[in-house]
Amino acid sequence: MSSDAPSEETGQIKKLHVFRRIYEWTIAWADRPRGAWALFFIALAESSFFPIPPDILLLALCVGAPTKAFRFALICTTGSIVGGVIGYGIGYWGYELIGEPIVRAYHGEAVMEQMKAWHDEYGFMSNMMAAITPIPYKVFTIASGTFEFSFSSFLISSIIGRSLRFFIVAGLLYYFGAKMKVLIEKYFDWLAILFMILLIGGFVLLKFLK
Repeated sequence: MSSDAPSEETGQIKKLHVFRRIYEWTIAWADRPRGAWALFFIALAESSFFPIPPDILLLALCVGAPTKAFRFALICTTGSIVGGVIGYGIGYWGYELIGEPIVRAYHGEAVMEQMKAWHDEYGFMSNMMAAITPIPYKVFTIASGTFEFSFSSFLISSIIGRSLRFFIVAGLLYYFGAKMKVLIEKYFDWLAILFMILLIGGFVLLKFLK
């Protein structure tokens, strides 16, 4: 009999165990100042160039310290907005040098054009939806600067959209932290798989919109 199937299954289990170790390590940082700083800088970087969204770190930190959930959400929102302003600046002043390579890396050229069309038709609401949805936020921030969307509209919609996204997560963990921690740890492997599917799906969506 071939041992390929058991080997593949063992490999997948090891990958999931890696995710679990990262999750447990992250939770341990919930009561340390560096955990909050890491959340801030990951949220900042994700809004302008970094591929991994801060939601998973926010979730883990809130699980580790539910009473600090809203503080973590505020830190995450602030970092994301600061990063968004940087992304806007990249699009406005340095698209060809910096912005275009970032957008190409995420296959986001067509998404930028679609965002412009949505902005022309729906204005502020299209900006806010971009700040909430899984479409890579960095593509939106760079597009906003490139197409010279109103900075005040961009900033206000980012504050509202990112706050909604992160504070909803924080609220759930604050009020249902203990129960959700049990569920997360019980079904962690499935949640890790779901997260990877959503992450890959976002990039696939961008590619098909080209």
